[in-house]
Amino acid sequence: MIRILVDMNLSPGWVDRFAESGVEAQHWSTLGAAGAPDSEIMAWANDHDHVVLTHDLDFSAILAATQARAPSVVLLRMQDVFPETAFSHVLRAIRALESPLSRGAIVTVGAAGTRVRVLPLSRD
Repeated sequence: MIRILVDMNLSPGWVDRFAESGVEAQHWSTLGAAGAPDSEIMAWANDHDHVVLTHDLDFSAILAATQARAPSVVLLRMQDVFPETAFSHVLRAIRALESPLSRGAIVTVGAAGTRVRVLPLSRD
């Protein structure tokens, strides 16, 4: 079962929506400092087997630069990232892509659809 770590740049309301759907989720604000660097958030997610849900491109950049295999990241690339609008798209992607997310992947969820990149990212 996928467990989600919701990044600081997203509403804590995501946690409640996940809970209502039977998905374990935590918001970073309940775990660490608001100003924590992305590397700290990623390390926590990796150590605790969580997928990071974020709207921040830095997580993908860190995974590319380090050639890391984890943690998986779900990246929101849409204008409205409030759970009231985006949750159904994200939940559908997480459920459909549980296998790659459990092995290491970046899943981009956007207005144009969903894209999956398996980790580690190739430098090609």
